[in-house]
Amino acid sequence: MPRPSGFLYEQHGDASVTLTHHGRHAGTLRGARAAKFLAEMESGDAQLVMARWTGAYKHGNERTARNHPRNR
Repeated sequence: MPRPSGFLYEQHGDASVTLTHHGRHAGTLRGARAAKFLAEMESGDAQLVMARWTGAYKHGNERTARNHPRNR
């Protein structure tokens, strides 16, 4: 699985954080969630953290989902 890339975040004065992926809006965090996100950004791989917070990452169940009857 390739490493996540293309994520950026912008911290605003009203304590909110906007996340983008390749220039497109991926999410907005406010309040305690924004503070928790920023703390996690300092301690981990930035691209992986942003991918996880936006939900834009592989969950590991794609092969199982591909074989599900509704996807045939």
